[in-house]
Amino acid sequence: MNSFLRITVIGCLLVVIAACQDKRKPNYQYMPNMYEPVGYEAYSEVDILPSNQEAMVPPANTINRGWLPYEFENSPEGKELARLNSSPLDSLAKDANLAAGAEMYTIYCAICHGDKGDGQGTLVKREKILGVPSYDDPARNITVGTAYHVQIYGLNSMGSYASQMNTTEMWQVAEYVMKLKQDLTK
Repeated sequence: MNSFLRITVIGCLLVVIAACQDKRKPNYQYMPNMYEPVGYEAYSEVDILPSNQEAMVPPANTINRGWLPYEFENSPEGKELARLNSSPLDSLAKDANLAAGAEMYTIYCAICHGDKGDGQGTLVKREKILGVPSYDDPARNITVGTAYHVQIYGLNSMGSYASQMNTTEMWQVAEYVMKLKQDLTK
């Protein structure tokens, strides 16, 4: 009888403990700073950081790594000025640049412009995008400078690729576009 009484008392205590538990709130937080992060508002005052500001402005006269300033503006006049611009890439590494440009072209450009630059990419064949001309179109008058300019700013329905590729990669793609143009005009 004594064991039956103990089991009953323990069972009642478990029922009381379980009944007092609130499932909507966590019981205990052993490291509350891990569960409740402190968020900072960008450009707001924060006591622990230099200048009391979280997001700091870059130092004056600095350039991001992997990016070169581009002196031509996004306008028809800027594109015409870019037409005379030549590639700054090393001419001795032309084969390596064309191989890298072909790889980037396949990733970013071939879906619309086609693998050969004939304007017959997958999206054009499926009629998702219309009006992508071939590189050998005499009205286009493509140069390596204008190919780079269009990648920086975009043109018509083509957006800018400046955020997807760095400066060197865009020049490599521009050189590869000129190679495709030569292959089409043969």
